[in-house]
Amino acid sequence: MSKGYIHSFQSLGTVDGPGVRFVVFFQGCNLRCKCCHNPDTWAKVGDSKLFEASEVLRRVLRYKEYFKDNGGITLSGGEPLLQPNFAKEIFALCKENGINTCLDTSGSIINNDVLALLDVTDRVLLDVKYTENSLYLENVGCSINLPLEFLGILNERNISTTLRQVIIPTVNDSIENINKLYEIAKSHKCVDKVELLPFRKICQTKYDEMNIPFSFAALPTPTKKDIEHLNSFLFEYALNTSPSV
Repeated sequence: MSKGYIHSFQSLGTVDGPGVRFVVFFQGCNLRCKCCHNPDTWAKVGDSKLFEASEVLRRVLRYKEYFKDNGGITLSGGEPLLQPNFAKEIFALCKENGINTCLDTSGSIINNDVLALLDVTDRVLLDVKYTENSLYLENVGCSINLPLEFLGILNERNISTTLRQVIIPTVNDSIENINKLYEIAKSHKCVDKVELLPFRKICQTKYDEMNIPFSFAALPTPTKKDIEHLNSFLFEYALNTSPSV
C-alpha cells in the first residue's frame, strides 16, 4: 500500500466537481501561479501528513451517503499529478466502493504513471489558466502546451472534463480570451462544462503568514456582473456558470 503527503481534507465540498464531494488536498506543487490561493501547499512536504490510500478511503466512506448519484471524491492540491501512484490507489479503492472519482489538476505533468491514474478517473477539472502562452510563462511557470496536450489525452480517452479559469481583471478578463477559451472547449468533445471562477484575495493572509509576496495583491476582483457578462460569450457552455461571486 503506497503512502502520500496530504495537506488537508474537506468533507462536504460543493464547488470541486459535481454534487457533494469529499475533497483531498495533496501537498506539493510544481507550479507557482501568481493567483494561487494555496501557497501553503507548494512545498513537497510542508506541514502535511503521510497517509495510506486505505486511510483516505476510510474517511471518504464516512460521507458516502451524502454523495447521492453525482457526488464523490475529488483530488486537488497542490498538484495531485506529483503523486500519481498514490492518487491512483485512492481512486481504485473508491471505484471498488462505487464512488465517483474527480481529478482537479493543472494538467502540467504527463507520464506513464499519470496515464495510469486516468484509467480510474471519471472526471477531470482542468485549469486552463490563460489562453496565451506568454501569460502562462509569466504567471504560471510552464507552457500552455502542457495543459493542452493533457486535454488532448482526455479527449482521446473520452473522460468528462470541466475547463476552469480564474478571471483576473486586467490580466485575462478580455472577450478575446473568453472566445479563445470557448474555441478550446468546442474543439474537444470531452468538455461538457466551463467554469469562470472569480479572482479573490482572501488568500492574502496566507502569504503574509508565510512572509512571501502575493504578486496579484494590487489587482481588483471581478464583480458578479463581470463574470455573468463573460459567461454570456461561452454560448452552449453559458448555462454551466461558476459559483456566484
